[in-house]
Formats: sequence, structure tokens, C-alpha cells
Amino acid sequence: MRYRLLGRTGLRVSELFLGAMTWREATPEVREMIDLYEEAGGNVVDTASFYGESESVVGEVLKGRRDRFVVATKYTLTRDPGDPNAAGNHRKNLVLTLEQSLRRLRTEYVDLLWVHLWDRHTPIEETMRALDDVVRAGKVLYVGISDAPAWVVSRANTLAEWRGWTPFAGLQVPYSLLWRDIERELLPMAEESGLTVAAWGTLAHGVLSGKFTSGPAPDVPTRVEPGSVTERQHAVARVVLEVAGELGVTPAQVAIAWTRARSRAVHPLVGAGTPEQLADNLAAVDVVLPGEAVERLDQAAPFTRGFPADFIAASAEAFGDLDVRDGPGGPGR
Repeated sequence: MRYRLLGRTGLRVSELFLGAMTWREATPEVREMIDLYEEAGGNVVDTASFYGESESVVGEVLKGRRDRFVVATKYTLTRDPGDPNAAGNHRKNLVLTLEQSLRRLRTEYVDLLWVHLWDRHTPIEETMRALDDVVRAGKVLYVGISDAPAWVVSRANTLAEWRGWTPFAGLQVPYSLLWRDIERELLPMAEESGLTVAAWGTLAHGVLSGKFTSGPAPDVPTRVEPGSVTERQHAVARVVLEVAGELGVTPAQVAIAWTRARSRAVHPLVGAGTPEQLADNLAAVDVVLPGEAVERLDQAAPFTRGFPADFIAASAEAFGDLDVRDGPGGPGR
């Protein structure tokens, strides 16, 4: 596995991130999965304060090798539904949740702390200053944001730049052939701002693995009811299956590889229920989709960016007949 820099920082992060959301116990299977991931060259393990026992399991399985990993966790979501201040992006919840996460993870610092969800009730200035304080205190090294509008992320990083605070280095969002919404605003913003994009849901909860389309419904627990898969989803999954068959790889590998082919900023978050599934997903880093295959997959899941992106792209003649190209000075210079 190769490495890229996290946003505009010097931190090296692997091409695939490992999601630990479903980890409930430090079972032999979980230990085997972390071993497989490490052997493949992976170094980012992603969890959250809201994921039940996940943080504690991560702390247990990384014992003795914690510093070799980039440990990422999240705060925002409630620690106590009966306490109005036990959730949100304000300073009090940040401090208390972070201290809880550090205890669970058995560590003195978190490599990457994500804001889990935009909180419209907390001024972004408060969040950014509070995040900068925990970075300066050495309890957090880098910060990112998950599931927020593009304008919020841009405003936050502009404030950080002007005021000398720690900016967001990464963005965590859902992205798959069946869920391409980030191509409207979030992905272009991240690319322009130099943010790393951690993409979750790349298999669309298993739909793009073909398990609901290629045979009998799976007899293992799943987040998707087989009968709820739409004909459009089946149609896209069938194209993924076709491409996988032609390339001699698995559908899951094709679905993951497609997200990487769309943007170099994207780092898929892979998770699995078994070591075998994880090994299959990790092999996606070696899958290079031909341009024709990417086009077929794009066409199978047609997507329009809408206004203003499509309108601007169709209005090039409004700038006259000159052929102006992007250059070192930026667009149009």
C-alpha cells in the first residue's frame, strides 16, 4: 500500500483507511483484521466516541504498537441523551468527549480528531478555537470534519488561516457509485483546499458487492433489507459485476477502485465483518480501472451536478473567444 500526505500536512497516511465502527470485542477475528491491515501497509484506524465499545477495542488491539498507527476518532454525538451539553461541537463536549476517548483508546494523544457532524447551534469560531486549544495542549495532532456542508468547511478553514488556528486537514463523507452527492460541492471544495477525503459507504452497505443481485439473499446480518434494494441499485450492481468479471477481480474491489479513480484526494474507508472480507477489500489498491470501465460505471449511475456547476460549465462562451488555460498563477492567469 502506498501513502499520501494528510491534507496540507506532513503526516503520511495509507491509501485505504480501516473503519472500526462495528468492533464490539477484541475477538481473534478483529485481531486478525488489524494484523492483515498492518501487513498490507495500512496505518489509519478510524473510530468514534459514539461507536459503542469500538474505541476500547481499538485501544486493546493496538496495545504495544499504538504509535505505528494514525488513530482517528470523532466527537459531537451524544454521550448522554438526557444531558443537553453531552452533545454538540461546543468546547464543553469537546473536552469531556476527548478525555473519555483518550481513556478508552489507552493513549495520551489522538492523531486525528474529526468533528463528527455539523452542529448548527455552535458557532464555528468556538469549535475551531477549541480544537486549536487541544492541539496546542498535545492531546490532538490533526483535526478534520465529517458530514458538513462545503460552505461550513471553507469558512472554518478561512477563519483558521486568518487567526493562526489549526485548520481541518481532512473531510469524511459518504461516497459511492450510488451516492455521488459530494461531487456537487464537497469534493471540488476538498480538492481546491487540499483536503484529504475519507470516503465511507463505498460499497453502499453491501449493495455494490453484488450480494443482493447475483444470488440468494445473504443469510448474515446486514444493514440493508434485500427486498429494499431498488431496480436502479440492482442495475448499477450488475454493471459492477460485469466489470469485475472482465477484469478478474471482485465487485467490491471494483466499487472501491471507482472512488479512487474519481479523485486522488479520496481515501476509501474499508470495513469488514471477517478477515476474508477485509483481505478482499484491501486488494482494491491494486485494481486500476481502465478509462472505458470508469466511463461504463459512470454511465450506469448517471449523475448531474446541477446549478451552479452545470450552468457555469455550459457558459464558457460568455468569456469570449479567447482560449484561456489554467496555469501556475491559477485559473485564467
